[in-house]
Amino acid sequence: MIESRQLSESVSMRVLRINDAAALAAAYVRNRAYLSPWEPVRPEEYYTEDWQSSDIASRLVAHEAGEGHTFGLFDGDRLVGRFNVAGVVRGPFQSARMGYWVDSDYAGRGLASAAVQAIVEMARHQLGLHRIEASTLLHNVGSRRVLLKAGFQQIGMAPRYLQITGKWQDHNLYQVVLHD
Repeated sequence: MIESRQLSESVSMRVLRINDAAALAAAYVRNRAYLSPWEPVRPEEYYTEDWQSSDIASRLVAHEAGEGHTFGLFDGDRLVGRFNVAGVVRGPFQSARMGYWVDSDYAGRGLASAAVQAIVEMARHQLGLHRIEASTLLHNVGSRRVLLKAGFQQIGMAPRYLQITGKWQDHNLYQVVLHD
């Protein structure tokens, strides 16, 4: 069972629930300009409670199946970040991918680092994964710092890896190995 974690005096992290859809939509609306350089082009519907509710519902199915886990960061009732552990593969691979963002009003407070470190521990001790991978745009210095602080190592650069801001962009690839 994946539990909630206290990340700071006021901010906690837990698995997103359907009733978080309005807070998640509000967070995306509030952070739309801030996140736009780092994300795919989103349809207008993405910023609605209905879209987020449907997305959370599908992610909860993946959560129950052990195939992915989506966490929200909360300061009281305000959602201030989202962290995804996706594409969990079992068998000899025992691996997953991770992505995340933190609200612009909360950036630079160490919350991303605390959340990534908590996810690494959950992946190691509760999910039994062998490794987690993550990627960053080449110029995303803040995200690179978060990953390195949590023990990730750069393992390469993937040309035209993801479509961000409507263009295929190069990404640095990172991993953390959880078990020797």
